[in-house]
Amino acid sequence: MDPNRTSTLFFGSRHDGLWRSDDSGATWMKVTGFPVAGLGQPAEKQTHGGIAFVVVDPISGEAGQGSKRIWAGLADPAAEHLFRSDDGGRNWAAVKGPAADLLATKGVIGADGTLYVGYSSGIGPSDAKTGAVWRFAADGAARDITPGDYGMGGFLGLAVSRSTPGTVAVSTIDRWNPGDTVWISHDGGKAWDDVGKRSRRDVAATPYLLHEGKGADFGHWISGLAIDPFDASHVAYTTGATVYVADALKPTGPIVWKPWVKGVEQTAIITLASPTGGASLISGFGDLAGFVHTDLDRSPAPTFIDPYLSNTNNIDYAGRAPNIVVRSGSLYANRPREATLGWSDDGGMTWHPLKAPAIRPADDQPGKRYDLDGDAAVIVSADGATFIVCTPVPLVTRDRGRSWGLAHGLRLNARPVADKVDAQRFYSVDFDHDGLLVSTDGAKSFAPVAAAGLPPQLWPGKVYWREQQYRLVASPFAAGDLWFHVGDALYHSVDGGRRFAQASGKLKVELFGLGKAVVGASAPVIFAVGTMGTQRGIWRSVDGGKDWTRIDDDAHRWGGRYRVVSGDPRIAGRVYLGTDGRGLFYGDPAGGEK
Repeated sequence: MDPNRTSTLFFGSRHDGLWRSDDSGATWMKVTGFPVAGLGQPAEKQTHGGIAFVVVDPISGEAGQGSKRIWAGLADPAAEHLFRSDDGGRNWAAVKGPAADLLATKGVIGADGTLYVGYSSGIGPSDAKTGAVWRFAADGAARDITPGDYGMGGFLGLAVSRSTPGTVAVSTIDRWNPGDTVWISHDGGKAWDDVGKRSRRDVAATPYLLHEGKGADFGHWISGLAIDPFDASHVAYTTGATVYVADALKPTGPIVWKPWVKGVEQTAIITLASPTGGASLISGFGDLAGFVHTDLDRSPAPTFIDPYLSNTNNIDYAGRAPNIVVRSGSLYANRPREATLGWSDDGGMTWHPLKAPAIRPADDQPGKRYDLDGDAAVIVSADGATFIVCTPVPLVTRDRGRSWGLAHGLRLNARPVADKVDAQRFYSVDFDHDGLLVSTDGAKSFAPVAAAGLPPQLWPGKVYWREQQYRLVASPFAAGDLWFHVGDALYHSVDGGRRFAQASGKLKVELFGLGKAVVGASAPVIFAVGTMGTQRGIWRSVDGGKDWTRIDDDAHRWGGRYRVVSGDPRIAGRVYLGTDGRGLFYGDPAGGEK
């Protein structure tokens, strides 16, 4: 926005050049004089930054008359990356900067009209090899002010102080060694102070940032950086894990950064479980492993330590012994791995690694451990005595991994489900033969059942990667109580899978979960993400899926990207929702249980 004529706006697009509005955004026109008309849509797996910034110099004009000097930076491969207009945006000229392979990623202007530009060979999050920081005076004089010891990576965060002339801050991206940091200068970039070297993090309010037991680091993927316009010591920056703020960034001495994120999450929830006893909720996160939530209104401390798995892909608990919990997960590619499975006998507070032996799925394949890449889910029987690991040939242990056996009758790549009440019962969908297999002898053997009432083809109920929620669910409220999500419909059996009935009515289901029945109802509450008519939302049914009530609204969509939904088996009406980037939510009915 032009501060000298606030109805004038400039928009630097990613693929279609520079645009302008002179009526506060009501109408737009393309700036035909800008040298870069646009790149069109990128090829697959190719990222373009387009016009990364447009900066209007307020000292180049008068209030009500508009500004003359405008800068724009290009973050795409090109011969030139910085452009300047001295006539309000009609004509433009390229401005010489650093090497042609460096993209202009961020630009800010100081109170004296000096433009500061951060350059990077990539726009992140993991492709920036080199970078630079330059300053450009109002008369066009250019100067390289890159911090001398920055080492590697690019620059993607940039800020100036409005209250203290000459104070400017920059941050790195992809500076893997010794790690990303923030530099601050009080003389326009002549000298820099690496504040990361004298910084510490106070994450008492968000202890999940202590994941992996190593303590919270300065951060990575720092692309957002800001200085309070009224207080130059109040500085904030974003990372791939949180947003940090320093209330008193002083020229000397230690600096304490705290998360500045109350009410804001930027985490992806892969899976969750609400057990029949113990903590209300156990969650599986992406990147942060997962947590036991003993208090839903406080950030949890890390407990998924041994084994530490950056992603938790599945969680299961023993329905009659909920202190027994199992999980599977995956690690970053460059981390050593001894186990990607774990079990707990105290509700997830402490863990023991679970290691499955090498197997040979077919005669022409060598034996190998298939439990090391995170693809093998693990489940536990209702009494907590039996574990099944879903390697290509499912493996069964009844002594916590000291010895292993096979479940006869299961197909290759089967994923059984344990009954939550009857410890002898297990179920497995045979997608290749469109049938259901049942074990009544503690997973020693499986045999087909008729499974009347299901669609003739079951493949729409199959999941194809480890982070998808499995679609066959055993209710924790009765033995033989099964729910199966096939396509966009939900089916229910009360007799261990012999007969199913459709249980979603007119709702097209994407995800579902079960919770405790409300007073006077015999069926568990069903929570679902789905579409009724043209309305997509989060829904609840208290009568077995005949009728549905929407429980979110247009003001609460949480990004519209959901991973998992579940009810609580002990608190009627409570729902848990795991989103893909907005964190984990829980909700209770307004006015209490109803």
